[in-house]
Amino acid sequence: MSDTLVIIPTYNEKENIEAIIRATFDQEKVFDILVVDDNSPDGTAIIVENLQAEFPNQLYLEKRKGKNGLGTAYIHGFKWGLERSYDYIIEMDADFSHNPNDLIRLYNSCATEGGDVSVGSRYSVGVNVVNWPMHRVLLSYFASKYVRFITGIPVHDTTAGFVCWSRKVLEKIQLDKIKFVGYAFQIEMKYKAWKHGFKINEVSVIFTDRTLGESKMSGGIVYEALFGVIKMRLKGLPK
Repeated sequence: MSDTLVIIPTYNEKENIEAIIRATFDQEKVFDILVVDDNSPDGTAIIVENLQAEFPNQLYLEKRKGKNGLGTAYIHGFKWGLERSYDYIIEMDADFSHNPNDLIRLYNSCATEGGDVSVGSRYSVGVNVVNWPMHRVLLSYFASKYVRFITGIPVHDTTAGFVCWSRKVLEKIQLDKIKFVGYAFQIEMKYKAWKHGFKINEVSVIFTDRTLGESKMSGGIVYEALFGVIKMRLKGLPK
């Protein structure tokens, strides 16, 4: 059993899921994988189930009844991982926007370089985004700048979804009190970790937009991020 669990949330990712699983298992470090599937009608979970015979005790699947948001999928995965003996839990998308080759860099940033949280950052060194239309790059970049200005959190990429969490951070954060489900979920988690005094490292990565499958981005997710941050800052967050 690895000391690190990679959580991959899925909804209609049949084009990507086998490839991302194999790429993760091809890394020099051993990682376990938990796929949290939100009842994908395209058969994503069936593909994972078939692969479990090839990767016993390393590939796990949790099937949820409905599509309830990225944040709730990750919280489900965090709780699953905390019930087991993992020291580190990593968030990663299924669509190769996050490069599995960077997993070891995120892990090392926590395990050997003193971080409690390590963020795969698109904006810590310039703007490292490939294949996004300019309006999405600008929206994402200035959203992170906006969040940093409103909250004071010293993180360049606050909406990043490629993150390594040490066990002690997830145990300290009250996961049942997380309010948001979209981009703002990523912001809220980092904000709470920072407010608790945990060290957040940023690891510069290149984000590459998906080439297969459909984006899950929506206007509601952006709205939640932009306006939820103000509410979060003004009302404060329960620790």
